[in-house]
Amino acid sequence: MNARLRVLVFAAILVVAGLGAGGFVWNERQGQARTRAAAPVVAQGGDLTSLRARPHLVFRSTALGDGYGKVAVVPLSAPDGPRTFTPASCERVHATAGDAVCLFADRGLVTTYHSRLLDSSWRPARELPLTGLPSRARLSRDGSLVATTTFVHGDSYADPGQFSTRTVVTRTDGDVVGDLEKFQLVVDGKVVKAADRNLWGVTFADDDKFYATAASGGRTWLVEGSLRRRTVSALHADVECPSLSPDGTRIAYKKHGDLAPGRWRLAVHDLRTGEETLLAETRSVDDQAEWLDDTTVLYGLPRTAGNGAATSDVWRVPADGGGRPEVLVPDAWSPAVVR
Repeated sequence: MNARLRVLVFAAILVVAGLGAGGFVWNERQGQARTRAAAPVVAQGGDLTSLRARPHLVFRSTALGDGYGKVAVVPLSAPDGPRTFTPASCERVHATAGDAVCLFADRGLVTTYHSRLLDSSWRPARELPLTGLPSRARLSRDGSLVATTTFVHGDSYADPGQFSTRTVVTRTDGDVVGDLEKFQLVVDGKVVKAADRNLWGVTFADDDKFYATAASGGRTWLVEGSLRRRTVSALHADVECPSLSPDGTRIAYKKHGDLAPGRWRLAVHDLRTGEETLLAETRSVDDQAEWLDDTTVLYGLPRTAGNGAATSDVWRVPADGGGRPEVLVPDAWSPAVVR
């Protein structure tokens, strides 16, 4: 085969491959369009500006239809009522009264992931560093700090030692504070330098102190960190994805215990007494919890809709181990309480 013929054959192969990929994407989008068209209508209502001026809940809507994946807002006084959609679409979202952080996917022939700070009108304000598959995002209560966690190897917390995360803390003005993997990790008074160290799931106490998960050697710990000293120190074993209570006295988290791989139980750790309380939710929860108030913990649980499309609900459960789980917002994920 002469050189000219080889070039023509190669070009033909590229054209066929491109058409096939384009057809796949077109079919996928057509299928999604049909799913949206068949979905029940979700009640909508409310003004974004007035909603943001009073206590409200921000979340990713998973109701099938045109609003799937969009960030929605509801008043805390009526969390299961009509939702108001923002212009933003996110895989993970967290918000304060003035800002929001949005981890989102740009899906095409090649999917890319991004982290973006949104302003008070829910419009893009600043791009933030992001490497890998989006997993967790948190803003500090005063909105000055943002933490993002991504998978840079592997795609699940279910396989200890088989994934690698990157957690970066950034000031919302754009300055990078630090990559937590580079902070000094201290466990039982000893510095851990193992190559399999991972840190994720940040929750901020103030502009210096934070809590997070650290992992190494198949074990996990709740760690207390200092941004100024660039250190994290273990407080309590078997803790993942911590969330600090509004009064700053307790940490809600998921723990593995003696459960099967890839399963977790929600618990609360009292920072004053060291006491751990298992919550009444006995289903496996793979989420970073949020506090509705000082007595109630929120979390997302996935479910499968009748047509096989993935959706989820936001649940609540008492933080004292009593009561029973209840749905707070149906068809929702990644809740953030704003007061």
